[in-house]
Amino acid sequence: MAGNRTLTIIKPDAFGTGKAGTILAHLEAQGFVLKAARVMHMTLDEAAAFYDEHKERGFFGELIEFMSSGPCMPMVLEKDGAVLDLRAAIGDTDPTTAAAGTVRKLYAESKGRNAIHASDSDANAVRESGFFFPGLS
Repeated sequence: MAGNRTLTIIKPDAFGTGKAGTILAHLEAQGFVLKAARVMHMTLDEAAAFYDEHKERGFFGELIEFMSSGPCMPMVLEKDGAVLDLRAAIGDTDPTTAAAGTVRKLYAESKGRNAIHASDSDANAVRESGFFFPGLS
């Protein structure tokens, strides 16, 4: 899986405004293949467990509140160089500085409500995919 699959989450802001399908289509048009997906409403405990690596950061409480505020859509995507390509496709965390044509430039509301999560390394892609899709091969 390393290098070829990554995890993304369409966050509650984008999912709640009906942008999930548009975002998925945008990613598929860039060559990503959907391997697994589910719609869920994370609990505070699930959000805290998923974002545990950020628990010491000042934004942790706000992040887990937001991620548990409504439905979201975790997905495993496949493509050669998936992690880096997805990070490029979604753009900077802040949509005001994201490159034109990226998911965040097109669909994010703000730095805190930025439409989409993407794994930041191959190791995290494996861990994060397993969090939502245990046993996916």
